Amino acid sequence: MRAETQEARSAVMRAVKSRDTKPEMIVRRAAHALGYRFRLHRKDLPGSPDLVFPSRKKAIFVHGCFWHGHDCARGARMPKANAEYWTAKIGRNIARDARVRSELASLGWETLTIWECELKAGGIDARLREFLEPSQPLR
Repeated sequence: MRAETQEARSAVMRAVKSRDTKPEMIVRRAAHALGYRFRLHRKDLPGSPDLVFPSRKKAIFVHGCFWHGHDCARGARMPKANAEYWTAKIGRNIARDARVRSELASLGWETLTIWECELKAGGIDARLREFLEPSQPLR
């Protein structure tokens, strides 16, 4: 790889944000508009969830399809350059996500993963309500 290309690639990768992303902001605005209040990126919880609802013991992760290996068209697309690196990187992300969900579950937390592609389809309000509302006891 040429030095200019490496420098350009490094600049692009440095610009990739891990928080306050557009998909995350869409979910935050939707949750707030529905009247839910939350904390952001709690570092004392495994995985530092994007939205945390402490009183409900519920956490939401907003994942980019490519970075977290979603099974949609965008997530299944693999770069041609350095494919071995990206396959390993995304595989590690998937394994970490599973470990984090397991750790949160063992601490009594429920989690929801919202994928970037789901935001384009709409219906996020219903998913948030379904996840955040307490379940009705059976009679």
